[in-house]
Amino acid sequence: MHLYEIEIENMKGEKKTLKEYEGKVLIIVNTASKCGLTPQFEGLEELYLKYKDKGLEILGFPSNQFLKQDPGSNEDILSFCQLNYGVTFEMFKKLFVKGKNINPLYKYLISNSEQRKNKNIKWNFEKFLISKTGEIVDRVLPTVKPESMEEMILQELNK
Repeated sequence: MHLYEIEIENMKGEKKTLKEYEGKVLIIVNTASKCGLTPQFEGLEELYLKYKDKGLEILGFPSNQFLKQDPGSNEDILSFCQLNYGVTFEMFKKLFVKGKNINPLYKYLISNSEQRKNKNIKWNFEKFLISKTGEIVDRVLPTVKPESMEEMILQELNK
């Protein structure tokens, strides 16, 4: 299976595949609204606004698996992100990023990443940088601020 074949569901309940993002540089990130790292939404949004016209897409996937730090409904989560951090990048329905009910997207990311291959997601805001061709370029730990990924993003955008 290729990354672009994986089906996902956005906050509006629309099912689509990642094929829609082929040719774009992606940051795929698991998020949470009540986490010490939640302010990373701000850095993610800044990157998105700065580079979306050059081909960057950020895909946010809420998860409630780390100390139940995203317990709200999908609608509550989206509202929170938009009102508190001005998020305009696409957010998707809450999913499992580890364990027996892991979403196929995260199963793929974990098993196909050279960094920490087959290791569970450590915490909220672990980030995957994906090339225009759908290859995993980097797996970035949760504590790494999004803005520190800027050089890597630029390298991918300029390919």
